[in-house]
Amino acid sequence: MVEVQVSTDESVAGRYRLLEAVHREEGRDTWNGQDVESLRLVTLTRSRRPDRPREEADLRTAVRITRESEAVGLVCPGRVAVVVDVVVDGEFLWTVTARPAGVPLGALLGQGPLDQVRTARVGLDLLDVLGAAHGEGFTHGDLSPGQVWVEEFGGVTVGGFGVTGASGPSGVTVPAYASPEQARGEGGGPAADLWALGAIMYEMVEGRPVVRDRGGREATFRAVERLPVRAPSNAGPLGPAIQGLLRRDPVERVPESVVREALTRVLRAALDDSEPTGTLPLFEESGLEGPRPGRARGGLPVGRPVLLGAALAVTALCFAGLAAAGGLTGRDTSAAGSTPSPSAPARPSGSATAGGADPRGTPSAPPSRSATASASASDSPSPSRTVRQDPPAGFFRFSSPQGFAVDLPRGWAALRTERSADGSYRVLLGADGDPRTLTVTYSTRLAPDPVAVWSEVDSSLRSDPVDYARVGDIRAVGYRGYRGADMEWLSTTDGVRERTFGRGFLVGERSGFSLRWTTPADTGDSSADRQALDTFLRTFAFTSG
Repeated sequence: MVEVQVSTDESVAGRYRLLEAVHREEGRDTWNGQDVESLRLVTLTRSRRPDRPREEADLRTAVRITRESEAVGLVCPGRVAVVVDVVVDGEFLWTVTARPAGVPLGALLGQGPLDQVRTARVGLDLLDVLGAAHGEGFTHGDLSPGQVWVEEFGGVTVGGFGVTGASGPSGVTVPAYASPEQARGEGGGPAADLWALGAIMYEMVEGRPVVRDRGGREATFRAVERLPVRAPSNAGPLGPAIQGLLRRDPVERVPESVVREALTRVLRAALDDSEPTGTLPLFEESGLEGPRPGRARGGLPVGRPVLLGAALAVTALCFAGLAAAGGLTGRDTSAAGSTPSPSAPARPSGSATAGGADPRGTPSAPPSRSATASASASDSPSPSRTVRQDPPAGFFRFSSPQGFAVDLPRGWAALRTERSADGSYRVLLGADGDPRTLTVTYSTRLAPDPVAVWSEVDSSLRSDPVDYARVGDIRAVGYRGYRGADMEWLSTTDGVRERTFGRGFLVGERSGFSLRWTTPADTGDSSADRQALDTFLRTFAFTSG
C-alpha cells in the first residue's frame, strides 16, 4: 500500500495506467488498466472516502481488504477478484485487482432488463459467494453492480470484500444499494448483503434500480430509508424471492436457504421446459471438468447438450471450496446472521456383499489398477456397519457439501465444481503442481446398465481428437452392494499422455456416481498412485443421491 496524489487522467501511484472507464456509479468508478512495470492487465476500482483517516488507519484498511479478499477467495476459488494492490489517495481508495473474466454487471444493466432465467442464474451464483463468505464470518457490506463481473456462459466474480468500514459509520460507498439499516448508520451484517442481492436482481429484471441516485450521498440514503419499494412487474416467479429480500426489517428478510430454493426452482423449470437432444452420461469424459492443475485443459468437444447448458447452468464453486479450506460442510444461514449446523456423517446405503463380476478374473484387465479396484469393490464392508477409521498417513478426510466424502492426499482441494438444476453435479479434486486428479460425478439421468453407459462413453471418445485408446474391456463389478462397471483408457491432453481409471455405479433407478482417477500415463502404476486409488475406492461414501 502507498499513499500518493494521482492524476486519474494518467496513472495511479505512478504505476497503473488507466486505459478505459468500464463502470461508474455514485461513490465508485471502475477502470480497466495496466501495470506499467509488469505489463499485467488489471482492474482499478476507486471508492469515495469522505474522511481522510490517519496513516496507520490507511494501513489497516489495506490489510483488511487484502486479507478478507484472500480468505473468501479460498472458499470461493475463482469467484473473488484477486487483490494485487491497495492505493490510498487522500480523497479516494483504489483497489487494484487482477482483471476478472466477463464484463461488469453494471454494463449489462445499461443495455436493458435481463430475462428471468439469467437473473436467477446470476443471483444464485452471487448467493453462493455471499453464503460462503457469511459462513466464514465475513460480510461484503458494499455490494453493487460495479463489484460484480458476469461471464457470458455463467459464473460471476465478486470484488470489494474488505472495503466496508473505509467510508464512515455506515461502511457504504454506493448508497443506492445500501440496506435501510445501513442508511440509518447502523452498519450491516449478512442481512444487508441480502438486501443488496435483492436490489441487484430487481434491477436486472425491471431495468431500473430500487432507488435512483439522488445526486448526493445523504439524499440517496434518505430515499433508501424512507421510500417504499415498488413491486416488480417483470419478475414473474422471481417476484416473491426479490420482494422477500427487500423487506425493510432485516429480521424479516428471507434466509439464504429459502432464496436458494426459489432460484433453483426457476432454473429447474426452465430446464424441464427445454428440449435437449441428449443428456450427458454419468461417466462421460469431456472438457466440462475444466483445466488440470498446473496447465490449461485441451478443448475436448462435447457432442451433445451437457449438464450445464449456457442458459440453464448454475455454477457453484464456493461450498466445495468451503469444505476444502476447512470450513463447515453444512450451513443454513439466515438473513439476520449465520448459524453453522453440523453435517450428517457420510454413509451410503446398501448391503455389505459386493455383486457382479470380479475384475481380477478378467484376463484383459490391467493388473495394477484393476486388482486395486477389485479389492476395494469386494472387500469393503457397508459403511453403515463400519467404524470410521482415521485416514492413512498423508491423507485427510474431505467432506463435500454436495453430499459425499472421501480421503484425499493432503494439500488437495476442490478445484472446480459444476452442477445442474436437476441435481447432477461434478467435482474436480486435485492440487496445484500435482498432475493427478480425481473427478466425482453424480447424475440423475442414467441408463439402467452401467456397462452400457461406459460403452456409450467409449463410442463418444473414439470420435474426439484426444488420441483415445481403451485399455482392456469394460468390466461389470459390484461396489458395496451396488451394480457398477469399470473402464480404463489412455488419452492425450496438451501433449501429455494420461491414463484414466473410471468406476461408475448406480445408487438408484436412474441415478449414480462415477469416480475417475487420472494420472500421467508414465507414472500411473507407481505405488503412490496405487495407494491413492485404493484409498479413494475404500473410503468414498455419500449422504445424498
